[in-house]
Amino acid sequence: MTLQALVIGIGSGDPDHLTREAVEALNRVEVFLVADKGAAKHDLVKLREDLCRALITHDHYRFVEVPDPERGPDRERDATEYQGGVAAWHEARARRYAEIIAAEVDDAGTIGFLVWGDPAFYDSTIRIVKSIRELGVDLDLTVIPGISSIQLLAARHQIVLNRVGQPIHVTTGRRLLDEYSAALGDVVVMLDGELACSGLVEQFDDLMIYWGAQLGLDDEVLISGRLGEVIEKIRVSRAAVRESRGWVMDTYLLRQYRE
Repeated sequence: MTLQALVIGIGSGDPDHLTREAVEALNRVEVFLVADKGAAKHDLVKLREDLCRALITHDHYRFVEVPDPERGPDRERDATEYQGGVAAWHEARARRYAEIIAAEVDDAGTIGFLVWGDPAFYDSTIRIVKSIRELGVDLDLTVIPGISSIQLLAARHQIVLNRVGQPIHVTTGRRLLDEYSAALGDVVVMLDGELACSGLVEQFDDLMIYWGAQLGLDDEVLISGRLGEVIEKIRVSRAAVRESRGWVMDTYLLRQYRE
């Protein structure tokens, strides 16, 4: 028999941010598989559990935590080593999930993967589920979109992400300094744990930043202004969130200032 695998975008974890399609999908799942990333990030598991309690209308489901493999020292890797490290991490994750599925899930069951934000933006879940299938687990995959941090960032700052008729460039903190130029237009940056944008201050003193952390959660933080003027405030705020939560999720928009 074929297992049903649902990859569900849950936005920030706020029940009001899920689509009706996502709520319906939650109610179909029998076993939710969630990555156990250690005590510091266990809050992320609890947020998922709270969301399900709020939106699922029955109690015929359960959570199974899967110990997450060690990812390795990404900061010290060059581009080739980084790609290889991520590929190895994905493969190890897929194997652990396949083992858990074989031990915990009926042949004709429905499993769910809850993805923070939207599965389309810098998330590995779709790739990993396809890898599970390649390992011999018979899965029928369905992906349900969610509200991304990019959308929440724009809504919270009450801005449109692009200028009229202009492009949006989406990248990561790891790539930002190598590829940034004013010709890119408005630039959305994700996965920037080091605030790489600080390296642009001297060369691009007219850059504006619209930054947000924990978007959609009770401890949401928003800061905007000239990059050179607010970067230290952002750094301090980001560190405070990490100290309080044990983790921080943030993203930002960079935009050339115009009078």
